[in-house]
Amino acid sequence: MIISRTPFRISFVGGGTDLPDFYKVENGKVLSTSIDKYVYVAVKRQLDIVDFKYRVNWSKTEFKNSIDEIEHPIVRESLRIMNIDFPIEVTTFADIPANTGLGSSSSFAVGLLHALFALKGKMVTKSTLAAMAANIEMDILGRNVGKQDHYAATYGNLNVFTFHQNGEVSVEPVFYNPLFKEKIQNNLMLFYTKIRRDASEILKVQKEKTEEKFEILKQMKNLVDPLRDVISSEKNERDVGKILHENWLYKKSLTGNISTSVIDSYYESALNAGAVGGKLLGAGGGGFLLLYVDHDKQENVKEALSDLYQVKFKFDDAGTRITYYDQTLI
Repeated sequence: MIISRTPFRISFVGGGTDLPDFYKVENGKVLSTSIDKYVYVAVKRQLDIVDFKYRVNWSKTEFKNSIDEIEHPIVRESLRIMNIDFPIEVTTFADIPANTGLGSSSSFAVGLLHALFALKGKMVTKSTLAAMAANIEMDILGRNVGKQDHYAATYGNLNVFTFHQNGEVSVEPVFYNPLFKEKIQNNLMLFYTKIRRDASEILKVQKEKTEEKFEILKQMKNLVDPLRDVISSEKNERDVGKILHENWLYKKSLTGNISTSVIDSYYESALNAGAVGGKLLGAGGGGFLLLYVDHDKQENVKEALSDLYQVKFKFDDAGTRITYYDQTLI
């Protein structure tokens, strides 16, 4: 049995420029990190005497004898691309629900491929792993998802990802003083809005408006370097919140379905309670609200958003990893 552990991600600025409709015209750029909330994928090679060749455990349990029959799209295409032609069981579970803006499907794709490579006794570079996961979701399945999710989940830590017009991706670690990074981490609050949505549908609308909103996306991209500078040079950490707020205002103007009156009211309540700034994570429409709040204002913000669930988190430094490796076939 092999078990992989792959983090979810938080995208700070530049999201939307990691979509092909943008970066095929002009290089996209985002700054994101991974957090200590994970999706776990267990894969186990079975003996040939099992009744069904493929068993897949997710929100349902599938018993299939052909890859083509598997309903879970990422599992189906991952097994196909990895040429898994032997009896296997795949099981997944996660710390955070799907469709909540933390890149869960991409983290799962990365974690599954990582586990399958390990099951075959192969090591693979992070670049290859992220590229394969992105290819499955974006090219094979045709989903409207950003490419940053696969890379953030694979690499972990704080990075600037540049998405080139030829499809290649550059990864630049953000340099930081660990104490300053911890200060930023401690001033970030994450609240679950209890609203789940289909990111692909929201991004489909954004995709259709890319040409019309191209200049706004460029302004979001242009926030990457200032935020990196704040983190690396240990400038006023409150500027993190101000930059997040600026990015959120740009993002809201992309389409009408990124925010709602309910989400706007939560955000305004947080600002009135002392939050410096923040944003809705992921494509929008629901999921998690990330806020930058000075320590002495956090209780006020928590009280103002008392009907929401706060998720405490820390930054993850490692990205996807194999946490259990046993090739024994019972």
